[in-house]
Amino acid sequence: MLREPVAVLGASGMLGRAVSEALVSGSISHVGLARENVDLRALGDLARSIPRGTGTVINCAAWTNVDAAEAHEDEATLANGHAVGQLAAHCRSIGAVLVHYSSDYVFNGRASAPYAIDHPRAPLNAYGRSKALGERQLEQSGCEHLLLRTSWVYAPWGKNFVRTIVGLAKKRPSLRVVNDQLGRPSSAEQIARVSLALLASGAHGTYHVSDDGDCTWFDFARAAIGELALPCVVEPCTSAEFPSPAVRPSYSVLDLSATVERIGPLVPWRESLRDVLGRLEG
Repeated sequence: MLREPVAVLGASGMLGRAVSEALVSGSISHVGLARENVDLRALGDLARSIPRGTGTVINCAAWTNVDAAEAHEDEATLANGHAVGQLAAHCRSIGAVLVHYSSDYVFNGRASAPYAIDHPRAPLNAYGRSKALGERQLEQSGCEHLLLRTSWVYAPWGKNFVRTIVGLAKKRPSLRVVNDQLGRPSSAEQIARVSLALLASGAHGTYHVSDDGDCTWFDFARAAIGELALPCVVEPCTSAEFPSPAVRPSYSVLDLSATVERIGPLVPWRESLRDVLGRLEG
């Protein structure tokens, strides 16, 4: 049972907006808290912004710049790790359920089959380490929680791969996109719907949430550009041709079986992508 009222942290972000809209659609009592409303590192702020009587806290606030985390690991660790521990401690003290989002990047990318929920964490980069710390602090907090790992998040709004690749394809005759990283795209709106469905089902612990199916970034880009019938040609390349500060896992497909068993089938990524492309903002 989803406990009301709900507090959404990071409500102005890409995922926070999707969660807030899903709560509105479900007529669920909630309050949206943006970064300027609450500092996760300050217990006084938490007590004021998330008072006793709050039923569920959905944490969409995070450090999400993977490459910048390499040069600012302390800041990423504070936001994605220690602040999560603070938030979990506060939720435990007021009896609220905490929903927290983590990442496929907590794994090392060397698997050949979808990562099970209990697969050992072994992150390759600073961002992954920060998210892994947040997971551990949440698990150790004693807080009633729902930990949801996701990957390759996109939406009709915000900064994400789909909006970026479509924008570039409208300006350039061709694009090269990496074809040696395999994962699952995740519509922020599907993540939001699944989150609420899992809460309504009484789920707790760790689950994986994404669109159904897997692909490479090249596959994903080609599908988006093809769906919009843009004249841009998409060509495959290797990650080595586009070096970045953070090492990316070559394989980050999450096992969705527990989620599907709990709430039923998830929407395939091509279908979710088509829906998002029809509503792109800006």
